[in-house]
Amino acid sequence: MHTIAALYHFTRFDNPAALKEPLLDLCVSEGVKGTLLLAGEGVNGTIAGPRAGIDAVIAHLRRLPGCQDLEWKEASSETPPFPRMKVRIKREIVTMGQPDVDPASKVGNYVDPKDWNALIQSPDVAVIDTRNDYEVAIGTFEGAVDPQTKSFGEFPEWWEQNKHRFHNKKVAMFCTGGIRCEKSTNYLLGQGVEDVFHLKGGILKYLEEVSPEESTWEGDCFVFDARVSVGHGLTEGPHLLCHGCRQPILPQDMQRPEYEQGVSCHNCFDQTSDWDKDRFRERQKQIKLTEARAAKQTGNDT
Repeated sequence: MHTIAALYHFTRFDNPAALKEPLLDLCVSEGVKGTLLLAGEGVNGTIAGPRAGIDAVIAHLRRLPGCQDLEWKEASSETPPFPRMKVRIKREIVTMGQPDVDPASKVGNYVDPKDWNALIQSPDVAVIDTRNDYEVAIGTFEGAVDPQTKSFGEFPEWWEQNKHRFHNKKVAMFCTGGIRCEKSTNYLLGQGVEDVFHLKGGILKYLEEVSPEESTWEGDCFVFDARVSVGHGLTEGPHLLCHGCRQPILPQDMQRPEYEQGVSCHNCFDQTSDWDKDRFRERQKQIKLTEARAAKQTGNDT
């Protein structure tokens, strides 16, 4: 069984590049795979591996400057969620493109999952889903506003064009694990919105703690690993990933004429050129060759 840990923490790293190699070396030595992003504003990512390996990496991260209170959310998977380990240096650990936004200074009011339903069902509260359009498409909270953004960096422009809709309203926001709301709530506070709230721990914490009978969540939650989606109790959902556009699809979508493994699905068939599709086919061919070599090697070792 593989333990999955999703984490983020906003703090000030004066030299994030100096943290990369020790962190990567530890992950590799402990058999941990996934992606961790380091930036001057903190750390973000999802990793998976053996229990002892995850514990060792978390302990290392919590020893980094300002990270002693780092929190994380756990799940499990019978199959490895990630093929390799990557530690990357970025400008931001979640890209919003607003240099004045600083979640380490101030954010909105955290709302525990058990109190979320009562808040969002109040008539003076507007609920905004801060995730991308393809994430919202497979699941969201009842009555939530979908900004229909393709990236988080589009959120400030969307807010500027739509803020009149939320005049004299309290604003409650949510995202997958909470990190985007750290920035979006700080941004709204900077725009003069007084009553700003966000779901503590994000959708994942809500699905973990709130029973299906009491839930106002509809559908599944997209996750950025091999599970693709999860439902209540963080059980693996039915979705697969189109490797042409990286969007979630259902098993029945594979029967549609637009679907070609590793190349296209109904979401992206008309969005990519013939040259793109040929490139994706070559990539898929190389993947199959690699898998065949690995299978042959495994057979020789047994």
